[in-house]
Amino acid sequence: MHLPIFAGAAMVLLTRWNRDSAARLIEMHRCTHWVNISTMLIDFLANPSLSKYDISSLASIAGGGAPLPEAVGEKLFKLTGVQYMEGYGLSETISHTHFNPPDRPKLQCLGIPSFDVDARIIDLETRKELGVGEIGEIVVHGPQVFKGYYRREKETEEAFIEIDGKRFFRTGDIGRMDEEGYFFIVDRVKRMINASGYKVWPTEVESLLYKHLAVQQACVIGVPDPRRGETVKAFIVLQDEYVGKITEEEIMEWAKTQMAAYKYPRIIEFRSSLPMTSSGKLLWRKLQEEEYQKLEKGAKT
Repeated sequence: MHLPIFAGAAMVLLTRWNRDSAARLIEMHRCTHWVNISTMLIDFLANPSLSKYDISSLASIAGGGAPLPEAVGEKLFKLTGVQYMEGYGLSETISHTHFNPPDRPKLQCLGIPSFDVDARIIDLETRKELGVGEIGEIVVHGPQVFKGYYRREKETEEAFIEIDGKRFFRTGDIGRMDEEGYFFIVDRVKRMINASGYKVWPTEVESLLYKHLAVQQACVIGVPDPRRGETVKAFIVLQDEYVGKITEEEIMEWAKTQMAAYKYPRIIEFRSSLPMTSSGKLLWRKLQEEEYQKLEKGAKT
């Protein structure tokens, strides 16, 4: 909100997310810039009534909260001619630490480090700095990084690492950096699925699932499996026109052709909606808790 206030621009605020209200207000007020959470944009583009609204005034669409699947970014560009500009930050950094240059954004990308920010990729075990294309934990040093957790000295100590005399915050996000200095997120460390000893990153599987025309929303979690240790389960909300016209098995068979054998979902469950926060972030932990509760009930009976 600071930038439009500084620029003296008009702002349009929604009390809560509604895709029709958003489209109507963009048309009514001729909004030029829209900052959102990626799940809002996914829902916005899935609206069968979207063509009824004139959203041609939009010149810039940016956001974050979760990686925007590449397929969704491509759909947005085809519809509006606008490239989505992702940014990245955490509660511990007050403001963003990465952003995509407006004149050269990349899809499903955190962007480049912001002004005065030093960001690096380190090995999860050795904590040594990694090079271009190598996957590890994103660590950041900058003026917006917090000092520590209030009265939680041990957690604060574990959250930071010193590199070249600088104090870096360990984000807990797994990512990589390309040869141009752009950062890409792979997933949260805590979301990793260990299937038969293979690392499966839910965000990657979700991104591939979004390429299917029937998929409106997807959330992937790991569930206990007696043979594989953990297996991959996908919760999917279908596009309205595909409800009742496609099966879980059909999507599973399609998924086999899109990703490695150990990555594709072995279980798919259709839902009419997925649990979200008031700000539009997917509550993947809630879905995982539901699965564990089912197992506990099954064990008791």
